[in-house]
Amino acid sequence: MAQPERFPRRLPRTVVPVPPTAEPVARVRPLTTATLEQHGARLTVPTYDRAALTPAVVHLSVGGFSRAHQLIYFDEVAQRRISDGWGVVGVGLRARTLQEALAPQDNLYTVVERSPDGERARVVGVLTDYLFAPDAPGAVLDRLADPRTRVVTMTITDAGYLLDPATRAFTPDDDVRHDLAHPGAPRTVFGFLVEALDRRRRAGTAPFTVVSCDNLHRNGDATRAAVVGFAALRDEVLARWIADRVAFPSSMVDRITPQTTPEERAAVARRHRVDDRWPVITEPFSQWVIEDTFCNGRPPLDEVGVRFVRDVTAHELMKTRLLNASHSALGYLGTLAGHERIDVLMGDPLFAAYVTRLMDDEVTPLIPVPEGIDLAEYKATLLQRFANPAIADRLSRLCRRGSTKLPHHLLPSLRQALAEGRPHALLTLALAGWVQYLQRVDDDGRPLPVEDDRGPHLQALALAGGTDPRPLLAEESVFGDLGSVPGFADELAGVLRRLERDGVRATVAAATRASAR
Repeated sequence: MAQPERFPRRLPRTVVPVPPTAEPVARVRPLTTATLEQHGARLTVPTYDRAALTPAVVHLSVGGFSRAHQLIYFDEVAQRRISDGWGVVGVGLRARTLQEALAPQDNLYTVVERSPDGERARVVGVLTDYLFAPDAPGAVLDRLADPRTRVVTMTITDAGYLLDPATRAFTPDDDVRHDLAHPGAPRTVFGFLVEALDRRRRAGTAPFTVVSCDNLHRNGDATRAAVVGFAALRDEVLARWIADRVAFPSSMVDRITPQTTPEERAAVARRHRVDDRWPVITEPFSQWVIEDTFCNGRPPLDEVGVRFVRDVTAHELMKTRLLNASHSALGYLGTLAGHERIDVLMGDPLFAAYVTRLMDDEVTPLIPVPEGIDLAEYKATLLQRFANPAIADRLSRLCRRGSTKLPHHLLPSLRQALAEGRPHALLTLALAGWVQYLQRVDDDGRPLPVEDDRGPHLQALALAGGTDPRPLLAEESVFGDLGSVPGFADELAGVLRRLERDGVRATVAAATRASAR
């Protein structure tokens, strides 16, 4: 019988703690291939031959998370001399800022892992090239069609899949219609993937595996639906070939990675004497679980901590319903209570008790326990990670894109609890926190900015309803049939009235006490 997995989950490390330093800024050196040896005394630097790496992986939409997560695993494969066959090519889709940062650094960058005990820093060298798609769509297609490319990974956020929330059918937008008309100069992820797969099909080249690393239910199935759906709009024969030949394993990814601020960049320069235009700050914990379904060779990621499984569903539900839903609940309620950082919020006994009860009493009974996982230990580790002062994750980050996060992370538990007649007061309070967050206005009564593509529309609905959530609940693209569940709208309205009358702290305290009885 498999032993329960122990937490925190860390990558194999060759890095060592590096103490802060008060060295003068004049001693800071740029980060390039030529300066790696100079940085080796203070940082872990690549000791493998970067020029010998085979560019077998393309990552679409490189951001802070992918640089702190997926690329670290591939870098460890190279650093430990397991294989030089899995170099990574990055592709940017929207903003050129990362290309401008990485190009002068020969695509090197620094990852700083922070815990309450100190920090570790390493330079990642596995990124062999970086392409900005709007400038060079042909070069991106050439790279994807290259027979050496065997795996494509992607982080495009849950809203980027263009799937109807009810039917999961692919719903083309203007950019997709452009790509259908101009297949050689695509704008979208799916335009690039389908055109490259068509070129491989026509050339008799094996397809690549596509691995989604986004936080949405069955992300492999979502990717398959989007890619095949796009292809079907273009060529039914191509769509059938993709459906039959391309592997789309679902995966679960987990590592808290806040946005790097200018102040953090300056701190990295002071402490490690490295002038990195865009370092990444992250936590010690890292986890990646992938379904063992590949169509063109499987990278040896299992040798550096990745877990390959037959079905990732239980791991995904554990992570999204415990970590991601808790993040959303704490983000909205904590912000309404005046907090700005999650570590400070977790130092508040009221909110620490609330999220513990939320996970233990209302979410845990709804999810299957993944094989080999000690769920009690996993939840204890989550609380430690949330409270990590060295990361100081801002609640504003957790509040982004609520219209796509809540339907995937929090509402499924709430809907299931209602259907099964289980306790759900704390889940309902989390949803009420989002509704009240949408209703926030400035001193002149104007809605405050909400970082959500659908923010203005949802804010208008929330403000129109006040303590009556029915106008907002009628938005089926977000809530599905939740608004028609007998008695739920009244229940949510009661919580909204208590929030308005008693305030956030008193309402959270009362709900948490009632849950503990």
